[in-house]
Amino acid sequence: MAGFVKVGKTTDLSPGQGKSVEVSGKKIAIFNVDGSYYAIDDACTHRGGRLSEGAVEGNQVVCPWHGAAFDVTSGEALTPPAPNGVSHYKTRVEGNDVEVEV
Repeated sequence: MAGFVKVGKTTDLSPGQGKSVEVSGKKIAIFNVDGSYYAIDDACTHRGGRLSEGAVEGNQVVCPWHGAAFDVTSGEALTPPAPNGVSHYKTRVEGNDVEVEV
């Protein structure tokens, strides 16, 4: 059954930061882009690098292993060597809680 799950507080992530969380057995990367929160799978489709550890510039995150870039708002792969995008998840803020729909 799909629903929103609390994954942290708004104070856990500064703008331009990512964080890894596990929800229902899935590793998900949460990003704060200028106060808006986005969630995508935490594994690059090239070799599995943790996207939550990548550099965030605007709405893009760069995989720390081989430099593939992804759009954190959609999961779309923007540059090689990533062959495909990653799943993205709806997020919402309730009070100070960041929630992800899984």
